[in-house]
Amino acid sequence: MKFYDALQMDPAILKREIAACSTKKEKLYYWTAIAVRSALIVAFAIVFISALSGVFGSDNTPLAVAVFCMMLGIRFVNFEYCVKDSLVTLAAVLAILVLAPSAAVVLPSIFLIPLHFVCFFSLIYMTTQQPQMGNGGLYSFAYIYLTGNPVVGEALIRRGCLALVGYLICGIILVVKHRHQHKEVRFHHVVRKFHPAKPVCLWQLRMALGVSLVMTAGQVFAVERFMWMGFACASLLSEYPYSGNAFERFWQRMVGAVAGCGLFFVLYLITPEALRSLLGPLGGLCLGFCTDYRYKTAMNYFGALMLGTGIYGLHGAVMLRITDTLLGVTFGLIFAAIFHHVVAIRALAEPKTK
Repeated sequence: MKFYDALQMDPAILKREIAACSTKKEKLYYWTAIAVRSALIVAFAIVFISALSGVFGSDNTPLAVAVFCMMLGIRFVNFEYCVKDSLVTLAAVLAILVLAPSAAVVLPSIFLIPLHFVCFFSLIYMTTQQPQMGNGGLYSFAYIYLTGNPVVGEALIRRGCLALVGYLICGIILVVKHRHQHKEVRFHHVVRKFHPAKPVCLWQLRMALGVSLVMTAGQVFAVERFMWMGFACASLLSEYPYSGNAFERFWQRMVGAVAGCGLFFVLYLITPEALRSLLGPLGGLCLGFCTDYRYKTAMNYFGALMLGTGIYGLHGAVMLRITDTLLGVTFGLIFAAIFHHVVAIRALAEPKTK
């Protein structure tokens, strides 16, 4: 395998290659590929996000992060229908990401649940026909992150301009990488296939309703950094294949949260003040080596905690992140159980009504 090809692969695939290797030289080759891949992604992320933030303002850094993640994801995963319709829905996706968070700030609380449900479901349905490919997690992260960082006025105009740049970048990648795929499939064909009894549709509905409820609760009750609660809930509900048992994901998320926060706390204390800003990129670098959900969760916390420490202090940021995670996954666990129970009752009742 060429080194460039190895750099394009997911760490899980590379680790399987390592397990199959018979010599130390081969293992070292793939470990080097994992390390170089991780370093390149982090370096590119820093340059790309910093450049967009410099042009469109630091208050629009969240959208720069979302565009970066979309750009990486869209290289490998398309929307499962023709590129012409995909370009239209890509524009709709970015419009939702720009406008919905700002609308949530000005609308009365009574409209928050329908707003979040319609916007989030539309986002997931347009982008995620195969949840196992990871698109659901990517776009749910973008929606929650931007909802937690809304802008208004002149900053919103700059956010719209940044979205246009993101559309051009992602649109070009979409055309170059996927123009020959799903040529005969139109978006209206996908819409016609929707049925609430299908596992993928149940997954989409559960994600949309669960996230809309937890985000609304966070905003109505003024939960500090409620987007952290949203991340935790969405992560629990995003597991696919669809299942009513979310206990394993619940414990994995909490173990990862406590481990990540604890490790960050220790590293922050022992790291010289001049080097503490490197803890965020360090988490991203280590994330490139992770394949287990618990380890990914732990490393994902570094960047957010680095920013949170500047606002709440070290102790405050760590405690708030753990608390919000516990609230999010507890809500998700209870919601998943109720949703599964309702679906089961409906499934039992269906034959009787025929």
